[in-house]
Amino acid sequence: MPIQYHDQVSLLKDILSDHQSDCCGTVAECEQLERVIKSLIGNSNTDQHVKGILEDIYTYSQNGKNSTSLDQHIESHQDQLSQWIQDIDSYT
Repeated sequence: MPIQYHDQVSLLKDILSDHQSDCCGTVAECEQLERVIKSLIGNSNTDQHVKGILEDIYTYSQNGKNSTSLDQHIESHQDQLSQWIQDIDSYT
């Protein structure tokens, strides 16, 4: 059974918040972000502005999981992580 829109958004924000606060993460978290983002982008309830943000986060996830140092990748995106979380909050 697929998770509902609100739960997907919460999961997305939780992973991003963990990356921001812990400055570390896992490849599995990046893959989870990608799955949730694909689902949200395909959802007609998702605001167009949010879809643009989701595309940026998707790129961040892909680059992170393919990075030689995921933790360093996360650290270098601290400002974007904060902004993405705020933007998602304001549009959902």
